[in-house]
Amino acid sequence: MPLALLALAIGAFGIGTTEFVVMGLLPEIAGDYGVSIPSAGLLVTGYAIGVVVGAPLMTALGTRISRKRMLMILMGLFTAGNLLSAAAPTMGVMLAGRIVASLAHGAFFGIGSVVAADLVAPDRKAGAIATMFTGLTVANIVGVPLGTFIGQAVGWRTTFTVVAALGVVGLLGIARLVPTLPSPESANLRGELKAFRNPQVLLAMAMTVLGFGGVFAAITYIAPMMTRVAGYSDGAVTWLLVLFGVGMFLGNLLGGRFADRRLMPMLYASLGGLAVVLALFTLTAHDKVLAAVTILLVGALGFATVPPLQKRVLDQAHGAPTLASAVNIGAFNLGNALAAWLGGQVIAAGFGYTAPNWVGALLAGAALLLALRSAQLERRTAVRTSAPAAPVPAHH
Repeated sequence: MPLALLALAIGAFGIGTTEFVVMGLLPEIAGDYGVSIPSAGLLVTGYAIGVVVGAPLMTALGTRISRKRMLMILMGLFTAGNLLSAAAPTMGVMLAGRIVASLAHGAFFGIGSVVAADLVAPDRKAGAIATMFTGLTVANIVGVPLGTFIGQAVGWRTTFTVVAALGVVGLLGIARLVPTLPSPESANLRGELKAFRNPQVLLAMAMTVLGFGGVFAAITYIAPMMTRVAGYSDGAVTWLLVLFGVGMFLGNLLGGRFADRRLMPMLYASLGGLAVVLALFTLTAHDKVLAAVTILLVGALGFATVPPLQKRVLDQAHGAPTLASAVNIGAFNLGNALAAWLGGQVIAAGFGYTAPNWVGALLAGAALLLALRSAQLERRTAVRTSAPAAPVPAHH
């Protein structure tokens, strides 16, 4: 494994920690600023919106800059945003710090995916992308629980200061370990935008929105589902989320390994399995042991889709993959926001705390149908391009 992938994984660890740790610290932050917890929840919403907007914006602004330098700029922006959050005197300034940090998120993973893939042989690209995303999955196992503990014990501002320090480590690692790779001739905004003319790129992004959205339909409401349906205590939710993080870690590794061998079958298996497991979650949520096992499987199957989906976009975007790759990261967050909203709607409609699992199963099933359609179109295109040209009649 190139050491440059370790530098990218450290950056991913910091970004993953800051994205999710705020959820465990909302009561402390709300109390400090004298606002309600739903108002403090804007820190989560604002971050997600910043990722969706920042992914294409920052990537477009960086098309004339080398990918290595752009990654360093993004880690600097991430560090500044977290320092601003740590020192924020008001809720408004805190939200601004979250948005500044979020602007780096999508572009970092988008550009980082391209760099990771370029560092290895063609048959190891998905594995390299998965190695970078390992930082994000480990953040859910280690970074978020540890950050929550530090925030509750010493103060939430300390957590964001520590995350900013991780940003500095990531920046220095990229500066030292990531080589300066030559940019393709199409590395300009017009060349990057051409990738979106390919229906396969748009299909892959739609799969991302629906497939990973299915995960968040369920996981967003995991606390009330586990405490009010499964019968867990409030304190057990943290460890159930760690279990979800373990599943993400394992699924990411498996997704990267098998996507390099047979990408589309890996997508069929992970999306189909996710749809089935989420549907079963409506039943297993009533039993503590089965619920815990299901949470692990949702994390594993959900994140097993990430390396193949990201590599699918890179493959289909051909010579100008950077913007498409970053927009696909935004698509993950768009799916998260959409699915969380849909899950809330079915709960509000009186269908119960397990109803979001059905929403997730339908979303994952829709993503599977898109994957099958994408492969069908690809086969048709291959047949047309390989068909022999009609013979020219001889003239006598």
